[in-house]
Amino acid sequence: MLLKVPAEPIPIQEIPIQHKNIKLFIKREDLIHPQISGNKYWKLFYNINNYLEKSPENPYIITFGGAFSNHIAAVSAVGNLSGIPTLGIIRGQELEHKWRDNPTLLFAKRNGMNLKFVTREEYRHKEKLTEFLQNEFPDALIVPEGGTNEEALQGVKMMLNDQTKDFDYLCTAVGTGGTVAGIAKFCEEYQKVIGFKVVDDDSLENKILELTSIQNFNLIDSCFGGYGKIKDENIRFINDFKEKYGIPLEPVYTGKMMQKVFELVDEGYFPEDSRILCFHTGGLQGIEGANLLLEKQNRNLII
Repeated sequence: MLLKVPAEPIPIQEIPIQHKNIKLFIKREDLIHPQISGNKYWKLFYNINNYLEKSPENPYIITFGGAFSNHIAAVSAVGNLSGIPTLGIIRGQELEHKWRDNPTLLFAKRNGMNLKFVTREEYRHKEKLTEFLQNEFPDALIVPEGGTNEEALQGVKMMLNDQTKDFDYLCTAVGTGGTVAGIAKFCEEYQKVIGFKVVDDDSLENKILELTSIQNFNLIDSCFGGYGKIKDENIRFINDFKEKYGIPLEPVYTGKMMQKVFELVDEGYFPEDSRILCFHTGGLQGIEGANLLLEKQNRNLII
């Protein structure tokens, strides 16, 4: 199955706020596909299509991710829909006998993905793992963690169109850096790009600059305690946002980005009359896993 450009444009929805004539919008990339959502669809678009167009004799897709990885879920769905076997290299050997209790990994397994659990130390050396896997499976497509590579940037380019040219600021959450790099590389010269870092990684800016030499982006810390950490204030914001605007947010990426955007608006970061576009990068499958953890902690759940 080749991934296709949607027949209808992705909707852009206004978030009504009353502040210095600032106009805030969100592009609903989460609606692009029920299982391959948001930026994951676009980051996989050329990776998958270019690979399949070569008609590999023994097609196989291998990738990397953590316990609640949106990328693992998306790749497993692509494999299932394409009839191509997939392998997920999962960070955390302790999960080997617990994957049935993890909604993301269970979803991946039901899609037919084989899971190989490695220690965190092994996972840190993904380059060695990649080399080993490529030798073992010479026909395989090995997609890096988060799907971030040059082909991913070409896919992210398709998140930009004539509609997105009307905005002064383009905002996206940042994990591995592929999405913000693609937006920065292909946006209009007059546009400012803001990446909202949900990981505590000081090397992230350099990683992005390796993907694009255009320095038109700014990174803003949006970790709220660390990657994957969910504070009560995050839950309150996500639930209030859904109640007010009818848009679900997940707690790792888009939820933290939108919360930080609201804070920046209140602090006067954006000039008067600014037009801001935020990209909803999907990942709503992660809510179920987050709620399981929150429930164990006797905390409020994400609605």
